[in-house]
Amino acid sequence: MSMARRAPRSELKLRERAYDVFTDQLLRSEIKPGQFVTQRELVSLTGQSLGAIRELIPRLEAEGLIVTVPQRGLQILPLDITLIRNAFQFRLILEREAIASFSQAASEAAIGRIEAAHQSIVASAQDGLTERLVAEAQQVDREFHETIIDELNNDIISKAYRVNWIKVRLIRQNETSLDEDLVIPVMREHLAIIAAMKRRDIPAAVEAAISHIMNARARALRLE
Repeated sequence: MSMARRAPRSELKLRERAYDVFTDQLLRSEIKPGQFVTQRELVSLTGQSLGAIRELIPRLEAEGLIVTVPQRGLQILPLDITLIRNAFQFRLILEREAIASFSQAASEAAIGRIEAAHQSIVASAQDGLTERLVAEAQQVDREFHETIIDELNNDIISKAYRVNWIKVRLIRQNETSLDEDLVIPVMREHLAIIAAMKRRDIPAAVEAAISHIMNARARALRLE
């Protein structure tokens, strides 16, 4: 009986490992958007077993990270304007609710910790940006959004947000990731949201968040 209970957990870990490796390869451009791949090529690219890849594919299809194209096979998520618009619209829908809820319910200490992390990046950047500082800013940026989303305490929303985050990262990677030119502007946009949160000014926090997301969307669409 105990072995029967352990087997599903073991299989789940293998599937999660295959998923994590796939998405990491995707974000590091080892697997490229629009690329056609076979199951065996995914085995080679990810280092996972064929069985794990076969079990992974339905999840990737459901999440829109892989598309089955008749007569051609498996295609990695192709990037186009429709995807950009859809991904950022979905982000707006989720984050408007999350920002409003967080602004109302988060403790002063929680908001203070988030603010301090951003202020540390801005202060450190005064001495010049390094590759390490840009990486730290990227982490602060991601944690800011995910913390607010996760405070909704809705696992469905949290999972959907993370899948959408992968898509947003893939869209014009140079524009939507934090390169040197964007570190300070993005941190300041976040600090405007945080300042409104500290005042418990929900409309101002939501408005600042919308402006922040629309700026990112404009960069992705190359409208700036």
